[in-house]
Amino acid sequence: MNFNMYKTAVTLLVLLNIFSCKKEEVDLSDLHETIYLRHKQADMPAYVHGNASEKVFLIYLHGGPSGAGLEARINSMITEVEKNNAVVYFDQRGSGNAQGKYAEEDVSIDEMAEDVLALVKVLRARYGDDAKFFLMGASWGGTLGPATLLKEQDAFYGWIDVAGAHSPKDLYEEYPIVFSETANAQIALGNSAQHWEDVLQLIQEVGSSYSAEDFSRLNSKAHESEVILAQDMVINEPQFLDEDGDELRFAARNNLQTLIILTENGLWRDVSFTDRLPEITIPSLVLWGKYDLVVPAKFAQEAYDQLGSTHKELFIFERTGHSPLESQPDLFAEKVIEFINEFR
Repeated sequence: MNFNMYKTAVTLLVLLNIFSCKKEEVDLSDLHETIYLRHKQADMPAYVHGNASEKVFLIYLHGGPSGAGLEARINSMITEVEKNNAVVYFDQRGSGNAQGKYAEEDVSIDEMAEDVLALVKVLRARYGDDAKFFLMGASWGGTLGPATLLKEQDAFYGWIDVAGAHSPKDLYEEYPIVFSETANAQIALGNSAQHWEDVLQLIQEVGSSYSAEDFSRLNSKAHESEVILAQDMVINEPQFLDEDGDELRFAARNNLQTLIILTENGLWRDVSFTDRLPEITIPSLVLWGKYDLVVPAKFAQEAYDQLGSTHKELFIFERTGHSPLESQPDLFAEKVIEFINEFR
């Protein structure tokens, strides 16, 4: 990435498919627009799809870091959730199709949380001050989500935590525990014994103290192991279907620069929002897979217990790993829609 060390004041810009001096009339009941947020030298697309007839928008924060918003525009997000409300699939700074020239110090959790709040302002400018926003974060999005809410939670009607890493630094210590439990259980069942023996061997090889290299090995093994769980029918085979029910394949991610910078700055070594979750008091829904090895289910209960919300719910998907949207999409949509409709 070519970084420009010059920093400008905050600029917000909406770029639509047709540039016009007057506000363009749109059909809010069936939105399909791409909006660009320009904030501190970064240009970030937000893909808005669905039914905004009641001005209700769900802002989706993707995983990674360095994922892409449209990775979640699959399955029941298209067929069910978008019928209930509009969904804003946001490409974060340095991710997906986002562009820009900015300094390396502008790639931080704090700056990226400011991006999300700037996006809310742009969406209000586009769709009206009466727009209502819910925030959903998946995986790394569950780190960025709390960071955003701790700045300005009053901008949102509710928070949906989907296997969110609210405490990235605690993953390293938890991986050997959940790997050992899962491996021993699967070996006892006679499932893919060689794979799980390899998992147990990896636990012996990694150090007790955090290292970036060992963290990467553990995280990769978590993803690999969920594939094995699906092959052995412990969890449902993930689905990636478009609006026509056809198999969807994603293009390669834009780059890994954001992931690299955040990792070098201690994301997986130092960052935790656990002690600050009690400050989040808006209605909250915590969704997790029972067999999540990437962000283990221990963090689901921790998130639920620590959130300061008066109205909160924890739901565990029995046949899911890290992504209930992929493994149990219909039930996922049911829980999301139920929550949004209760607090909209």
